[in-house]
Amino acid sequence: MGLFDRLFGAHTSEEDQPDIRFGRYSDSYKTIEQYDAWDSALEKFDNKDYLGAYRDFFFYLKDEKEENVSWKEEEGVLHFEILQGSKTIIGSVDHSKIRVEAKIVKADELHLGFLNRLISHNFNLEYSRFALDEDNCISIVFDSFLLDGSPYKFYYALRELAINADKQDDLLLDEFEALTPIKSSHLVELTDREKEAKYQFIQSKIRSIFDIIENGTLSVTQYPGGITYLLLDLVYRLDFLIKPEGFMMETLERINRLYFSNKHKTTLEKNAMIQKELKALVERPKEDFFKEMYRVRTTFGITKPINLQRIRGVIQGELSHMDWYSENKHEAIALGIPGYIVGNCLFNYAVPKGVLDLFKLYFEVLEPAYFKQLGFQQTFFNESNGELNGKSIKRAIKEIVHSNKHLYHEFNPNTSFLNTDTKLSFAKSFLMMIKELEMTAVNA
Repeated sequence: MGLFDRLFGAHTSEEDQPDIRFGRYSDSYKTIEQYDAWDSALEKFDNKDYLGAYRDFFFYLKDEKEENVSWKEEEGVLHFEILQGSKTIIGSVDHSKIRVEAKIVKADELHLGFLNRLISHNFNLEYSRFALDEDNCISIVFDSFLLDGSPYKFYYALRELAINADKQDDLLLDEFEALTPIKSSHLVELTDREKEAKYQFIQSKIRSIFDIIENGTLSVTQYPGGITYLLLDLVYRLDFLIKPEGFMMETLERINRLYFSNKHKTTLEKNAMIQKELKALVERPKEDFFKEMYRVRTTFGITKPINLQRIRGVIQGELSHMDWYSENKHEAIALGIPGYIVGNCLFNYAVPKGVLDLFKLYFEVLEPAYFKQLGFQQTFFNESNGELNGKSIKRAIKEIVHSNKHLYHEFNPNTSFLNTDTKLSFAKSFLMMIKELEMTAVNA
């Protein structure tokens, strides 16, 4: 019996569940063998066994599930290929130097707009640079003498190059008609069912939140903080459940920056900025969403690891804010606060693997219609009476513990905290369970 079988019901086989990924990729979940390879790479580099160091380095990078890194040695030269989203990074290491390149887009004609954009980006890059090759392909390049190319430097240089290559192609293509895409053979097209479900979810979630803001009983001017929770919960929820690429991904990231970097604007003003961005997003043509819906293989995550203590602090600092909204019958905003906590952690950080699985379950329980549209068979919500299935939720938690037992000496969520009478009671009690969670990693 597979993981999805136990999560979604005893009569469902793992093969019956759709193969759909959620959330941001993180390269934080390495095996013990990979950490050993990293130590070996450092030791070999210090001993001037450079090719041996880089072979171990690539083993450290490789994610077996992603099949994201490959390499081979020919006549004393190590050739490698790394996948990052929609881009393929190609490079080589010989006895004296390293060179890495990723082609981003092709320019049918040169345009000052995108050339100036890329030149300005170069000032912000520490290791790599945007360049134009002889075929008018815009590329991002890194090169270095081998003596100056320690695994530490190479990791950060590759990460910078890969993330910028992946991010810029869709943004440039969306803005400049003179650019054409460079096809990527490793992209996997999503099914029509998944595309349609995701598009409808985007539309319905944004429009429903706008309806609450415009027609709800809460004064948006007197209680702008409550509206902020509602909006940011929406942004982070879309990011996790849609796993967007291109324009939508950049829009959600820009909203996050707009809110937290504009310290001189009032909460009311920042809420208006977020709504403007979301309005532009929801009004995009359906085909523009569809062309950005594909599965990618990734090597570098953009989120930084966070420990359980920090997560406890986020829950402690935010969860009590839902009480007033709950007591005064503003259920949607009250639910937005635990949703904001979960989404904020997933959007900005790489949480411990056990917590990641619990956070995924949180959304599975509270978005049953969406998961059903995607093709999941689940038993967390009883459609006949509108109630949550507490027994099914607890079984899913036990399966999460079981599937992570190789990672933790101690990992035992206390399900006695759970109250599944309503969505509000579930959301609050579920986060209280995580707040009181104890977990000790095997490699700690």
